[in-house]
Amino acid sequence: MTVRVVIVDDQGMVRTGFGVLLNAQPDIEVVGEAVNGEEGLARIAELRPDVVLMDVRMPVLDGLEATRRLLADTGEGAGAGTGEGAGAEAPKVLMLTTFDLDDYVYEALRAGASGFLLKDASANELADAVRVVAAGDALLSPSITRRLIAEFSRLGAPRAPSRKRLDELTERETEVLALVARGLSNGEIARELVVAEQTVKTHFGRVLMKLGLRDRPQAIVYAYEVGLVRPGD
Repeated sequence: MTVRVVIVDDQGMVRTGFGVLLNAQPDIEVVGEAVNGEEGLARIAELRPDVVLMDVRMPVLDGLEATRRLLADTGEGAGAGTGEGAGAEAPKVLMLTTFDLDDYVYEALRAGASGFLLKDASANELADAVRVVAAGDALLSPSITRRLIAEFSRLGAPRAPSRKRLDELTERETEVLALVARGLSNGEIARELVVAEQTVKTHFGRVLMKLGLRDRPQAIVYAYEVGLVRPGD
């Protein structure tokens, strides 16, 4: 199945370059482009792509607000909206950043982004990133997660979700969520708990379902915001 992509970036060279690289892949097709978030939302609604490459900083409407509106309108973001697209399946959003840990990473995660990609990514990195998020996984490496933990400490939490939903988790599921939030990969968690990696994936899948979360980045944000884990743990 071909992964359909829309690129939203105000730099023409980025759109063109990424478009050429992705269209060279047999299983990926760039179906549209946009120069800012506002135009991007219109193109996404029209084309219904599987993945959106979204620049963080853009004129008119930046990538953060565009992502919030996109995922709220499709019922996927925090505080889902009731727009025309409500209830439709949301595309996965891959944020484009200039730096390894953009100032807006924290807010992008809360908005529902599935991962981050540097603009100087190689052709293979770009294609792999699109495939990863299209498959429903998050492009958030353990090393980036650990750096994000430092950001939680610096920024603090803008809101404190209710801890009531945590009561729905089993003891093992809670343990898995805490280890995910500390930056461990599934393999590392499996070794820590002395279980199979597939067992960890199953537990984490149930965590996402019970908490109503989209993916690994949102689970990490949730764990810190409710105080399940704290920076420095």
